[in-house]
Amino acid sequence: MIPSIPRNGALRAAYTAYVVLFFVYLALPLTVVAAFAFNDSQFPSLPWEGFTLAWFFGAERPMIGVFHERPILRALGTSGFVGLCVAALSVAVGTCNAFLFNRYEFRGKGLLYVLMLLPLVVPGIVLGISILVFSSRVANTAWDLAQWDIQALRPGLLLVVLGQFSFITTITTLVIAARLQKFDRTLEEAALNLGANRLTAVRTVTIPYLMPALVGAFVVGFLMSFENFNTTLMLVGSDAPLTIAMFDRLKEGSTPLLNAVSLLLMVGSSLLALLMIAFQRRA
Repeated sequence: MIPSIPRNGALRAAYTAYVVLFFVYLALPLTVVAAFAFNDSQFPSLPWEGFTLAWFFGAERPMIGVFHERPILRALGTSGFVGLCVAALSVAVGTCNAFLFNRYEFRGKGLLYVLMLLPLVVPGIVLGISILVFSSRVANTAWDLAQWDIQALRPGLLLVVLGQFSFITTITTLVIAARLQKFDRTLEEAALNLGANRLTAVRTVTIPYLMPALVGAFVVGFLMSFENFNTTLMLVGSDAPLTIAMFDRLKEGSTPLLNAVSLLLMVGSSLLALLMIAFQRRA
């Protein structure tokens, strides 16, 4: 609502109720998931059987906890590794893209920019299938022509990284480019006048200015990679990330163990977001 427009009490009450219901709608499912992570039962549902931490620290079946469930811990490490790789690659390429579209004029720039945005409107599962079909075709052709078995083009972590990188880079590019557009280029010119070369000016003047956006883009890229499911499902091999491992476990039947994992993910994501906000405010 626009504060400058007069409104009566009924409209104000309706608006307040809408805001409250909206946040309840967002928070209630997460609260339920978090609550059943502490239920002393083998099923994440009512009735409430009592409070327990077994789904976090339990070491004996059937109530074995997250920190003793090796497949889940292995999948968590896989997701972390993939997320770090995707975030680092996306920030590096996104920074180059931001400079390219912000600093240079060339023929076909508009078309290239549209192609850069295209992965955002392509469904993740379609993107994953396309990458899988293309890489498999290349690998099969290499085997038919030269008997080369290129395992990197088969389903596995490399294809997962490339698949997530293909659309997360678009987001990091937009985040970094938005910050770069506000940069005063006379600061670079001053550094050049003082004897610095172009690379030194960018490294000592422009990159520090972009650092809040770089950190924000890295965190966003990591979180998007960590939680990605559609694209990852099409490209995963034997080393399954956490989202795929949880999906496979859910097909066998839901347990409060999955609630415990979800709660840890919510806490971890919130802490990362708070750290990013604190860093940006400090910067």
